[in-house]
Amino acid sequence: MMSRVLMIAGLAGLCAYTLPNLTGRYLDRTPTPVATLPAKPAAAAPAVPAAVGAREVVLPAGPGGHFSANLEVNGRSVRGLIDTGATVVALNESTARRIGLSLSTLDYSISVSTANGLAKAASVTLKRIKVGSIAVDNVQAMVLPDAALSDTLVGMSFLNRLSSFAVEDGALRLKR
Repeated sequence: MMSRVLMIAGLAGLCAYTLPNLTGRYLDRTPTPVATLPAKPAAAAPAVPAAVGAREVVLPAGPGGHFSANLEVNGRSVRGLIDTGATVVALNESTARRIGLSLSTLDYSISVSTANGLAKAASVTLKRIKVGSIAVDNVQAMVLPDAALSDTLVGMSFLNRLSSFAVEDGALRLKR
């Protein structure tokens, strides 16, 4: 439930950020005849990052319009949701343990508000987050209890380190 609310909040923020730009592009373009549009597949495949260049990745929208990707966090494979509504990257304890963080050394002293209510979180610095060909080192993150967070959220502490990110033609374009 919390992850859905965070996803919706993140997408709302992303829409608010990109809507004026998209509206201008839509109004300025010439209509495409319907006959030339490709048919959509019956079932959407999982979003896979497409490497456009060494410093650019395009993530197609998945089911429900969300942008998720296979990430590499501290050298380990993690599935994550790109969430512009999240201030920092957020991991649950299970994922933190899997990527090599020692939970016994964490200080759960930060109060955070989640869709499931208030929770205590611990601040950490991740060595590296990699999405496709884009890597960012020393990324601020928070670890939350599993009950407070079900998915990994890739928030603004990662996204602000990119040169740009934008939704274009139903895909999220990340540039480093």
